Amino acid sequence: MSALNPYESFLDGRPVETILHDTANHIAFLLAKMGVEQVKEAPAPGKWSAAAIVSHLADCEIVFGFRLRQTLAEDGPTIQPFDQDKWAARYGDLPASAALEAFAALRNWNLKLIQHTLPHEAERTMTHPERGTMTFRTVVETMAGHDLNHLGQLRRIAEQG
Repeated sequence: MSALNPYESFLDGRPVETILHDTANHIAFLLAKMGVEQVKEAPAPGKWSAAAIVSHLADCEIVFGFRLRQTLAEDGPTIQPFDQDKWAARYGDLPASAALEAFAALRNWNLKLIQHTLPHEAERTMTHPERGTMTFRTVVETMAGHDLNHLGQLRRIAEQG
């Protein structure tokens, strides 16, 4: 596992743009497979519910989008990390459907930027205070691995139902 991309081990050999494009549809399929009650329930104590996972993905899409844009607009910016558990503590009963709608819209917009930017600006850099200096391309790869990690969690929750 790369220190720059902690989700690298989740990448499965498909083009990252394909993974990014397909994630919202995979989430929708898995949520439909679960049903409303299972989506709300945490699969185990201390674990996030499917609704919380989708809310987290929507939040991360905002964060990733900002990081990508900051990397393009500034020379070697240092980005701000965030505590995902503190953000998740605020999800409460937010509906997974609203989180998915936000995620899908944000992802579509971020994909437009990525498609417009790669490959000619793939090597632009940014610094993550905990991970070090990484490229625009590494951030895109992190997004894809992050998606696959959480899709795996959603798949396991769906299989429990």
